[in-house]
Amino acid sequence: MLLYFLYKLITVYEWILIIYAFMSWAPDIRNSQVGRIIEKLSRPFLSIFDRLPLQFGGIDFTIVLAIVALNAIQRLLLMIA
Repeated sequence: MLLYFLYKLITVYEWILIIYAFMSWAPDIRNSQVGRIIEKLSRPFLSIFDRLPLQFGGIDFTIVLAIVALNAIQRLLLMIA
């Protein structure tokens, strides 16, 4: 039961990261209350990957790597269950 909850929580967090990525296309959303909440939820995990050189041709792949890492954690949870 706990593993299922963690699995679902990671899925929700992945969607938060995806929304955070899309917010870069709409700066007005980033300045809204919802945008600030999403940024506060996203930045602590994304800051783990900030030290890595993940920017190529002006595109930042930090969120992509973060989602891949979360998917790996989900797979580990499925193997444990």
